[in-house]
Amino acid sequence: MILPQPLLHGTLVRRYNRFMAEVVLDSAITVTAHCPNSGSMLSVNTPGSEVWLSPAADPNRKLKYTWELIRVGEALVGINTHRANGIVAEALSRGAITELCGYTDMRREVRYGSNSRIDLLLQNPNCPNCYVEVKNVTLKRTLADGSLTEFPDAVTTRGTKHLVELAEVAKRGERAVMMYLLQRSDSDTFAIAADIDPMYAAALAQAMADGVEVLAYRCCVTTTTITVTDRVRAVLP
Repeated sequence: MILPQPLLHGTLVRRYNRFMAEVVLDSAITVTAHCPNSGSMLSVNTPGSEVWLSPAADPNRKLKYTWELIRVGEALVGINTHRANGIVAEALSRGAITELCGYTDMRREVRYGSNSRIDLLLQNPNCPNCYVEVKNVTLKRTLADGSLTEFPDAVTTRGTKHLVELAEVAKRGERAVMMYLLQRSDSDTFAIAADIDPMYAAALAQAMADGVEVLAYRCCVTTTTITVTDRVRAVLP
């Protein structure tokens, strides 16, 4: 995925009010940027960090910037959860996710379950439909070599609901996939943060028992592109 250009470089002052971040740009101007991430952002919201913002395409939008990236250690991390589905869709279109190849049609935000929308619906007339739920992953509690990336970074009742609905898809004979997208490249192992949300961990274990598949892929993140690269090992409940 190509990011809006040019991104504006600055320093994070604070993330507050859940969907807002205060940033000092290199021009010394302080701005309030939209924070497109509803989680706690644990490990990716440290004041003083380098960040990158995209300018709003709509000149009438109240907040003129959107927070896109943060530097954590030597790695860039994509914090914009709204980009996750597009990143995965682009990877599917170029065959970068081998486990999901072979489908002839891809649709986004299709209604299913109990008043939900599946992120990606993959179809081929010769095989069952494949329902793909995408979760953006940014949490990495330590920068030590071999440390894990984890999901979720906060309690997510919505995420638990999605797992229950994916399990129903699997039980009726269609394919259901839980895709964890690591918008960072500095870890080769993914795990569930059961201490943060034990109900989510339990729901994932049950969903897997019901036939839901789990994939975890990481990305190469730069100030111009975010690209899915390879599958990482998943430590699952």
